[in-house]
Amino acid sequence: MRRFLVSLVGNSFALWLTTLIVSGVSLVPYADTTFATIASFVMVALIFGIVNGILGTAIRIVAFPLYILTLGILSLFVNGFLLLVVSWITDYLHFGLHIVDFGWAMLGAFVLTVLSAIINAILRPLGGRR
Repeated sequence: MRRFLVSLVGNSFALWLTTLIVSGVSLVPYADTTFATIASFVMVALIFGIVNGILGTAIRIVAFPLYILTLGILSLFVNGFLLLVVSWITDYLHFGLHIVDFGWAMLGAFVLTVLSAIINAILRPLGGRR
């Protein structure tokens, strides 16, 4: 449970940094308070984890030969698509991620992936043994 919470906090922080770095990706909190903004980042990170775990895994299994053929470049498109799906889901819930178009989604997914890897590598000792 501790690993999950540390990972969720790390991914939320990476998502916040992504919205600061990539101008086409922003977050619309459900209310205008600091707590609502933080809670929105955490909820969007949780939704992204669920979408990535279910839909992302299914896409990666089906498209495995294309991943090999493109030497992994396809992952940029898949991750951008998954970020757009999270944007659509949170838009339906009237809060969350707002992405201008697919190009910004791909750039945002790339930045989010790099930042998440760095932050989770730093926070890994806090999560306990693996």
